[in-house]
Amino acid sequence: MEWIDRVKEWGVVYGMNLLGAAVILLVGWLVAKLIRQILRRTLTRAKLPEAAVSFIASLSYAALMVFVIIAALGRLGMETASMVAMLAAAGLAIGLALQGSLANFAAGFLLVIFHPFKVGDYIEGAGVAGTVEDIDIFTTTLRSPDNKKIIVPNGKMTADNIINYSAKETRRIDMVFGISYRDDVDKAQQILMDLLQSDPRVLADPKPVVLVSELGQSSVNLAARPWVKTADYWDVRFELTKHVKLRFDAEGVSIPFPQQDVHIYTESGDKARLSPPALMAGKDAELQ
Repeated sequence: MEWIDRVKEWGVVYGMNLLGAAVILLVGWLVAKLIRQILRRTLTRAKLPEAAVSFIASLSYAALMVFVIIAALGRLGMETASMVAMLAAAGLAIGLALQGSLANFAAGFLLVIFHPFKVGDYIEGAGVAGTVEDIDIFTTTLRSPDNKKIIVPNGKMTADNIINYSAKETRRIDMVFGISYRDDVDKAQQILMDLLQSDPRVLADPKPVVLVSELGQSSVNLAARPWVKTADYWDVRFELTKHVKLRFDAEGVSIPFPQQDVHIYTESGDKARLSPPALMAGKDAELQ
């Protein structure tokens, strides 16, 4: 019968197309997996961060699978040129609609590749500061010193200056202590140096220094600059401030507070007894 012959003809033609599309999908999938594994090993040997390796490998695998699927659809007889054009147009529309998200995505990729900071670092950037808890593709999560969760878009993070306080093993503490002009500067310097050298957390190299930094309006300012391990920074700073106050009190070194001297001048005679309005009236009479 005619319709049976037509069915057989369609079965032969489309069956071969289906078989070819299935082969393309299977082979393409295996090749994409192989390339992903090779790329992952290569990037790992290049000592890139694990997050960057995983991201690049996954992105490459997804792009290869898109091409494999388009090739399989073309084997079925579909018009792939129009399909590619539609995908390009859809990608452009999505890109325009998600400009901010794509900018954060690109910034997250840069953070993963160049890793200016890592999880656990204390950083300052995008107007906020805190300990890094997570680095995602779109956002970076920080924990503030008072235990607040701060989520910063990666685009803002990379667009601003980033200060990584945990990047180096050691840090210098810059402290300023004011003493009275009547106190002995050499004595105050020696007290500060003794306190710095007696603290085992203060590093001997680079050695700490105590200098006269400024002759202020109401005090002579001494700058103490010890070097410590980054993990000891705040403990040493707080404890040293307390010990300086106690030691200065015990040694009779005063810490002055801002003050102003007010000088009052008096005049004798009739002008001293005139009120301001009367003086103004007298000036007006002289002008006339």
